[in-house]
Amino acid sequence: MDFPRAEAVARRFQAVAATGSTNADLRANAPDAASWPHLSVLVTDNQTAGRGRLDRIWVAPPGSSLAVSVLLRELPDDLTARGWIPLIAGAAMSDAVAAQLPGHEVSVKWPNDVLVDERKICGILAEAAGAAVIVGSGVNTRMTADQLPVPTATSFAVEGAAVDQDRLLADYLTGLRTSLAALVETGDAVGSGVHDAVTARCATIGRRVRVSLPGERLLEGIATGLDIDGRLLVAADGVDHAISAGDVVHVRLA
Repeated sequence: MDFPRAEAVARRFQAVAATGSTNADLRANAPDAASWPHLSVLVTDNQTAGRGRLDRIWVAPPGSSLAVSVLLRELPDDLTARGWIPLIAGAAMSDAVAAQLPGHEVSVKWPNDVLVDERKICGILAEAAGAAVIVGSGVNTRMTADQLPVPTATSFAVEGAAVDQDRLLADYLTGLRTSLAALVETGDAVGSGVHDAVTARCATIGRRVRVSLPGERLLEGIATGLDIDGRLLVAADGVDHAISAGDVVHVRLA
């Protein structure tokens, strides 16, 4: 795999033929800041032990998807502002996907599942690694319809597009780098423009949603927006609930 444009964006870029988990590999290397600086990238098209949100297993046939993990060290001082990082990554990836799928509706289901015409093409998982953050993404690139894990998923191939993987990663990394730098400089999601950029891509806002919360609680209502900390605001029973973590389902009205 050759990624000249993506390599030009990253401070360190490594493509491997196969690995268990790109996030786990970066976590193991995270203590070595000299060799693995900010915006170090690890990518493969054959990840054998990937993980998604809520510890879900994420496995794809070799060559059918890209697993890419990015090590971030230049972070906002405010720990609360760091909650925007996975949302920034989702918006950056949606921009990168949209650039190669003209005519399709590309959006983000809060917090960071990238959708094409309401079907998932990419999932993102952000994890703390000491003082750093690792953002892992799994993008369905050449996956066939028979290989899709669920009927609500899609891929570039299923959408009839021959994806330029180098351009996809370069666009994603550029967007992630730019938005994160703006957030670090201002320390404020609103003033940096991050809040507006994420909101513009978020398909969840304005939808009726069902949220599975910790403790097996369930909340159903209308998603009205994002607060200044990136939490999803859900209006239910006359109360605005700020959701920081939970499994969100878009409810289709009959």
